[in-house]
Amino acid sequence: MTGSLEAPPEITGADFAAISALLHQRTGIRLQPGKETLVMGRLSKRLRQLGVRGYADYVRLLREPDGRELKHAIDLLTTNETSFFREPQHFDYLREVIVPAHRPGRMFRLWSAASSSGEEAYTAAMVLLEKSPATAWEILGTDVSTRIVEGARRGLYPLESAARIPRELLRKYWLKGRDEYAGLMAAGSTLRERVAFHHANLLDDLRDLGLFDVILLRNVMIYFDPPTKAALVQRLQHMLYPEGHLIISLSETLNGIPSRLRMVRPSIYRLPAGTRD
Repeated sequence: MTGSLEAPPEITGADFAAISALLHQRTGIRLQPGKETLVMGRLSKRLRQLGVRGYADYVRLLREPDGRELKHAIDLLTTNETSFFREPQHFDYLREVIVPAHRPGRMFRLWSAASSSGEEAYTAAMVLLEKSPATAWEILGTDVSTRIVEGARRGLYPLESAARIPRELLRKYWLKGRDEYAGLMAAGSTLRERVAFHHANLLDDLRDLGLFDVILLRNVMIYFDPPTKAALVQRLQHMLYPEGHLIISLSETLNGIPSRLRMVRPSIYRLPAGTRD
């Protein structure tokens, strides 16, 4: 369907509940009542593009077996707010504690498990390049939004995004855009060749990704209900090497969630040696 229509009507409680349930089922994210304006703001343009007259009709599209429109809605509804060197204490700990303790002979692997637009993964890459340039290491970034993963791969950001990047790292690893890229900065090849981005859903079985020394899962579980959080932590602890670390946001905690992980600092958890099955 195509055509230009007036803005869709207000979303009803039933339609909001249906969209929230579909999003939760597929991603684990729970939209709480009160987020109706957010949903309308992110979906209204899409409804106009499709020529859909109301949210009830759009819900029917979301339930189509091919899942194509649901995938598009997930891209629009998932929050992607992040920045370089966000919560810098975690990158200090990576630099000062985790990397020096890594035993040589095995590749160091870090997973940005909800990498959003890529700033977290590129920040970790800068830290590792500065601290351990000769060591074999790799960084994987994953996100549930295919649109945002494609953007992370491009590595293009507004120049104002550089505010928290130390000047010497900015000069060493980033390029200033010119002509049609004026006002943007681009990740240089040194960064891009050490970071890979892929689409992945944290609700899925992701063991094929392998084991990691560090899993960054920051500012994600605040959108999950307790059962989803508990199931996710259970899965992720089996994806850590012994003595590996799971790092969550400073505003989050694993209190009340059964796991083998032990807190070493607020928001930083470690899997003790000898505790993996």
